[in-house]
Amino acid sequence: MKKMATTFILPYIFLFSISSSGFSSAKITPRFPSSIVRPEQLSVSSQTELYEAKYFTQILDHFNYQPQSYRTFQQRYLINNKYWGGADKLAPIFVYTGNEGNIEWFAQNTGFMFDTAPHFQALLVFIEHRFYGKSIPFGGDTNVAYSNASTLGYLSSTQALADYATLIIDLKKNLSATNSPVVVFGGSYGGMLAAWFRLKYPHVTIGALASSSPILNFENITSPYSFTNIITQDFRSESENCYKVIKGSWEQIEETAMKNGGLEVLRKSFRICKNYISGGAIENWLSTAFVYTAMTDYPTPSNFLSPMPAYPVKQMCKAIDDPALGNDTFAKLYGAANVYYNYTGTAACFDLADDSDPHGLSEWTWQHISSFCVDYSNRAAFCKFAFDIEPRPNWITTEFGGHNIKRVLKRFGSNIIFFNGLRDPWSGGGVLENISKSIVAIVAKDGAHHVDLRFATAEDPEWLQDVRKREVKIITKWLSEYYHDLAHHFP
Repeated sequence: MKKMATTFILPYIFLFSISSSGFSSAKITPRFPSSIVRPEQLSVSSQTELYEAKYFTQILDHFNYQPQSYRTFQQRYLINNKYWGGADKLAPIFVYTGNEGNIEWFAQNTGFMFDTAPHFQALLVFIEHRFYGKSIPFGGDTNVAYSNASTLGYLSSTQALADYATLIIDLKKNLSATNSPVVVFGGSYGGMLAAWFRLKYPHVTIGALASSSPILNFENITSPYSFTNIITQDFRSESENCYKVIKGSWEQIEETAMKNGGLEVLRKSFRICKNYISGGAIENWLSTAFVYTAMTDYPTPSNFLSPMPAYPVKQMCKAIDDPALGNDTFAKLYGAANVYYNYTGTAACFDLADDSDPHGLSEWTWQHISSFCVDYSNRAAFCKFAFDIEPRPNWITTEFGGHNIKRVLKRFGSNIIFFNGLRDPWSGGGVLENISKSIVAIVAKDGAHHVDLRFATAEDPEWLQDVRKREVKIITKWLSEYYHDLAHHFP
């Protein structure tokens, strides 16, 4: 990876760095969407009103015939039939293609499907991605499933898509709903899966809503600096001073950390817990706050990645620009970090050594380094060290495409909505222009990471309401065309 230009707001941080003692992950900047950390505050009184959990006996390996391939595991899916019109009416089935974590978090954060289910009389299904949540192969034992490359080798996007196709086909058969049309939905990595599912399994789904899905974020199809550049613009658009304070703070943190007693100065300034501190860890802690706040710069209060107010970037810059803090850079940064880490005001200190994984996201590391590698030379070394494998950085574009996408998809693809909000750092790797009449890009200047999939609220701005209305209109058109063809052209 080339050194980032000095105009960027974040420090130059590798995903993994090599030291004399081995590998260190002390400095980590998010380089792929890891979508959920905490559950959304729901508008319903209990989770049981949203879905019922079920399990499907899934095959371990869809692409080989070795004896090991025929092993099975229990794949969880969530279902809501409250508004379904039924198989007799050929009512549609809306399927969420699960991301890199516990499927309940995704269900609880995809209110658009629940909000529109009554209108479409749709059955809702949320399928959990293999190796996440409770969908763990090898007897559900994570110690075995996550142990090494021989077991983790079954964790891939390609296998996950085959899981979804197998489950959907079986579910429709069991419901006597083989003619009910399926529309797939997904946000972030799940949005990528939704788009790819439509391209790979057009006989299973009639269309896909792929929200904030950076399917062009491979092999330098788009600028490798777009992610950081968008974050910079998000903060700079609020305040030039805010941008300058953040940009100039990294050197000050590093210099302070190197002084005698400097780490204690940093500990006190940022209210860090007593167990661990380093200059690099402070930088990572702050960088994470800036990155995820930019991603979730929603126009209404949220509890998506962390409890935050509406327009949290604006609130961060407001804290940084507070004239009462004078020239105290660390006090300004602490105030900004509190918007992300402590908006509720309940945290007594911040634990930089906390590596807990309460929602089962840890195996994203395997997927990222095995298939989504961007900085090949650095990540390849880590792949070898951690899993004794060589990454395949060209596999995603080989399997799903990406190069010359407008020319290629126009010739064979159809019925995909790509939503991107331009305040979302991942939009730099998204499809931002219409590819054809039925492969449509919806771009929102003020939109954040898959904001369109969130539950609707009375405070939603008009532009967001319009985005969702447009998505409903397009999906309605897909369904109308399907029913028309079924009635007039196909017995």
